[in-house]
Amino acid sequence: IFVDMDDDNRLALEKGELLPLMEAFHSLQGEGFHSGKSAYFLRIGGCDVGCHWCDVKESWDPMKHPLVSTEKIIRDISNSNIDTVVITGGEPLMWNLSYLTKSLRNLRLKVHLETSGAYPLNGDFDWICLSPKKQQPPLPEIKKITNELKVIVNARNDLIWAEKQKIGLAEKCKLYLQPEWSKKDEILPVIIEFVKNNSDWTISLQAHKYMNIP
Repeated sequence: IFVDMDDDNRLALEKGELLPLMEAFHSLQGEGFHSGKSAYFLRIGGCDVGCHWCDVKESWDPMKHPLVSTEKIIRDISNSNIDTVVITGGEPLMWNLSYLTKSLRNLRLKVHLETSGAYPLNGDFDWICLSPKKQQPPLPEIKKITNELKVIVNARNDLIWAEKQKIGLAEKCKLYLQPEWSKKDEILPVIIEFVKNNSDWTISLQAHKYMNIP
């Protein structure tokens, strides 16, 4: 991807010692099982899944984001008063996360991942939130260890697809349906009615957007 990169940086990227970091910030988790809890977010650039409704399309091209040393990322986190780090994107599993997650573990931090599941899992995580996409369905091996399934609902037929995504999940996996933000007023009543009749699902709202925080 980084065609003009020198060999040293390319090797560091392959080892996970450099990452295309779009942003890093302390906020509250706004979605799913851990909604409302304090966390430090690392948004890694790069995604080829291509959801037309994606609200962070600026994350897609990794070359638009600086390659930052994982050591610097860790230093910045160590100065924050947090106990949980959420690695998101983009699609973070495009990159080697093993060095990053090991370093976070050494700081005794809980490490969460948000992924489409389109790429093989690497790294060590306390919590895996799988948000599958129709364009690139999740790999079966990730579904087996997913803690939380979060399906974004853009249209009524997404609910049928969501039901199919339950196949292959761990028995204790939490199930969430989240309205796509730009259609929330239209689609939320549909989800509410569905959840009333399918009690294994829970509604997830993007609480951080209602609270006007990142």
